[in-house]
Amino acid sequence: MDRNEIMEILPHRGNMLLIDESVMDGDIARGKYHVRGDEWFLDGHFPGNPVVPGVVLCEILAQSACVLLKDVMADGRLPMYTGLDKVRFKSPVRPGDTFETECRITRAKEPFYFAEGKGFVEGKLCVKAEFSFAVVGE
Repeated sequence: MDRNEIMEILPHRGNMLLIDESVMDGDIARGKYHVRGDEWFLDGHFPGNPVVPGVVLCEILAQSACVLLKDVMADGRLPMYTGLDKVRFKSPVRPGDTFETECRITRAKEPFYFAEGKGFVEGKLCVKAEFSFAVVGE
């Protein structure tokens, strides 16, 4: 899926859509985001040494996982973060990097979904986390 196809699933727009492409591989969503260097979240984080903030990496993981719920969100419902757990940052993500995600839903109890995800740059683990969200009506 390209950005236009992803926008048919996710409600995020503009600079908050943080997936450039996505592929569903069975029950695993694989996403990619290329860090250009001009993103708003790099401004000041850190001057002369830009690093993607950890919270942004977690948002990218969540957006990647939500692609798996395209049928659940088809009626305009919104995914809302409800928790992050066991988050570990292993390596920084910088401008020029292509951040690749691998996420899966581990269980569901409507409207709550629980997931785990990992993010890599060139095969090197940068972040891993467990997280949850609720898919709610507008």
